[in-house]
Amino acid sequence: MRRRSLQIASNIQQELQKRLARGLNDPRIRGLVTVTKVEVSDDLKNAKAYISILPEERASLTMHGLTAATKRLRRDVMERIHIKEMPTLKLIYDEGHKAEQEVFSILEQDRQEQDAKSSSKWSQTPSVPDMTPDEDLKTTTEPQTTEPQEDTNG
Repeated sequence: MRRRSLQIASNIQQELQKRLARGLNDPRIRGLVTVTKVEVSDDLKNAKAYISILPEERASLTMHGLTAATKRLRRDVMERIHIKEMPTLKLIYDEGHKAEQEVFSILEQDRQEQDAKSSSKWSQTPSVPDMTPDEDLKTTTEPQTTEPQEDTNG
């Protein structure tokens, strides 16, 4: 990509996110809507905006609402970034975010299973026979002799 298209993509992403944060008068658009990335073609005619939506249950309905509002969003963004010709805007649901959340969920589940296994190991430790401290000291501090002692008197 050329520098100009990268710059315009960045500006579109910022302004589109600001516009979505202000909200739209469409009951279908609910939840956390985030513009994850914008790609602009080198000829500056087309732009793809990747949209992440949470909770995922609302994604399909929210994307329908956003698609219906695309012309209005395009006009609002064009007024804010002051370019002669605004690229045609296409909104695309970002599946990468969904996959990322699934990976985090699996990792969290695995961590919880590991924690459960390690805590169950500690609860199943073999019991040690009870010894009083005196008995323990006697067995370790008394010298033991194995050779018979000779009588030196005599």
